[in-house]
Amino acid sequence: MADLLWWQYTLIAVIFIWSGFVRSGLGFGGAVLALPFLLLVKNDPLLFLPIISIHLLVFSSWIAWQGSKVTKQQANKAAERGEEPQEVQGNIAWGYLKKALGIMIVPKLIGVFGLLTLPGNIVTGVIFVIVAVFAVSYILNKPFYTNNRILDTVFLMLGGYVSGTSLIGAPLIVSVFATKVPRHQLRDTLFVLWFILVTIKMVSFLIADIDLQLIHQLWLLPCALIGHVFGQKLHNRIQKAETPVFFQFVGWALLTVCGFGLYSTFML
Repeated sequence: MADLLWWQYTLIAVIFIWSGFVRSGLGFGGAVLALPFLLLVKNDPLLFLPIISIHLLVFSSWIAWQGSKVTKQQANKAAERGEEPQEVQGNIAWGYLKKALGIMIVPKLIGVFGLLTLPGNIVTGVIFVIVAVFAVSYILNKPFYTNNRILDTVFLMLGGYVSGTSLIGAPLIVSVFATKVPRHQLRDTLFVLWFILVTIKMVSFLIADIDLQLIHQLWLLPCALIGHVFGQKLHNRIQKAETPVFFQFVGWALLTVCGFGLYSTFML
């Protein structure tokens, strides 16, 4: 990024503030809602994907650590009240997370190491169309529940595969998690999932000897942190909303992600 102009650096900083805000507020969308703008500044995905990946690792581990701290505090309070430890619920749905990872891990590795190559534009288009159906159902206050383990498995496997080839599998994964994980645990559970999936993706960057742009983290991480702080306030407001309002907010967010995703896939 050494050959960029001052206004390009300024735009990149603003976009990463936006990325941090979206990621912290919703728990997803930080990559797909930032990448189209970044590519307008400099049309080089491999320049920005490692930076986004490192941001995901940093902030998802931070959220996971905060979640474990909350769980420990709740466990201590429960012990003081004489309650059983299993009655304590933290911010992370570990049970469903382990189940989902068991489904996603093989397709993820297949995508990361290119063991199966599917037409990227077609796969991406199918994913965003499926997610758009979920989003519209949420907006209309009639959430679409598959109630079908096979369909859920297919969605998670497809999301895992695409997250291996790129970083845009989140919307499809979120569409399943949103109906399976309690709302107060959704964001933090997704952050732990992103940490695991991105860690695997980072291995492929290292194997391919891709520049991780570590020097630019010195000024881009603070930008993302600013967005993260403001996004946390948005997250707190979402958590206080009534359930229909919560699903409508998730629906609009998913639909926006789909719009940007389709645009960046077929127009850029």
